[in-house]
Amino acid sequence: MHLDLSDRVVLVTGAGSGIGAGIVIAFDEEGCRVVRLDVAGTDTVCDVTDTASVRAAVAAAVEQHGRIDVLVNNAGVLVDGAVEDTADEAWERTFAVNVHGVFRMCREVAPVMRAQGSGRIINAASFAAIVPSVGSAAYAASKAAVVQLTRVLASELGPYGVTVNAYAPGMVPTAMNGFAELPEDAQDRLLDTLSIRRWQTPEDLTGLLRFLASDQAGYITGALLDVSGGKLATQIPAKAYESARS
Repeated sequence: MHLDLSDRVVLVTGAGSGIGAGIVIAFDEEGCRVVRLDVAGTDTVCDVTDTASVRAAVAAAVEQHGRIDVLVNNAGVLVDGAVEDTADEAWERTFAVNVHGVFRMCREVAPVMRAQGSGRIINAASFAAIVPSVGSAAYAASKAAVVQLTRVLASELGPYGVTVNAYAPGMVPTAMNGFAELPEDAQDRLLDTLSIRRWQTPEDLTGLLRFLASDQAGYITGALLDVSGGKLATQIPAKAYESARS
């Protein structure tokens, strides 16, 4: 399948490091014109928690490239802790970035895509929006909100040739989550929940993102696509690995 994404203008938030940097590389390899957005360390500074900053970043992209073909809302933060131990500031910060940031970016990009009669918006949700973990109330609730925002926007923009989808990664080790620095037994406990028992890499995600950005995905919208390596596809996926070793 030839996706032919060459010369498309792609905005990626949270592009300065981690998964976002991997997404940038993937679209660069397709010959896209990638606009890297982050609070620091990128060509275009954009704080998704600030409306003026978002408006300025989107306006600059349109001024430079004349259009926006793809928006990948990757920026996010993670807050752990029991509900009773979660401070107001931590809860509000999680929603400010994970939900309000996605909302602001979509709100500013939507008129551009609507006017040009085409576009792809791809929002980072999480497996936590499907099955949350103990101690992840703020994060899980924020990602569930992203899924519902995605669905509503998909219908609102459908008449204008714009698709809106979300994806649910599993466990990609990043500085934010620290998976790779956990003790071995803690890593094993997490990996035992996966049907594909290894840590996820950005490359495991970017094939899907490139497909969703392409013309071939033009009839997919309002979807939450699970890219978690079969996390909890069955109750105890580790049993298959135990059987395979015997």
